[in-house]
Amino acid sequence: MSMFGRTPAATSGGVNHERIEMAINELVHRSCRCRLLTLSRIDMVSDVFNRIVASCHNKCISPRYTEGDLNKGESVCIDRCVAKFFEVNKKVGEKMQSAGANAQATGATSFGL
Repeated sequence: MSMFGRTPAATSGGVNHERIEMAINELVHRSCRCRLLTLSRIDMVSDVFNRIVASCHNKCISPRYTEGDLNKGESVCIDRCVAKFFEVNKKVGEKMQSAGANAQATGATSFGL
């Protein structure tokens, strides 16, 4: 501490170590938060992929494998199944958004689907 009651870090032209430490902590916190969001998105994408695979496999592919590759019927079925899955997912998302917007506009806290 100087004779004027100020710490050396607070003098003009000096380095304020406390502020540097606060900035470093903020950067670390933001970095961790971004990693968590990224991991959450990866989990969501993996979940959607796994549900598509399970659903379309059960619908389109016979449990008795007779060939090493998909035949034309299985391939077309899988293409349609995946397209339908994404179309339904899109429609559900739109419904959820409109229900959320309506709930927000009316001040309600629950969805009325």
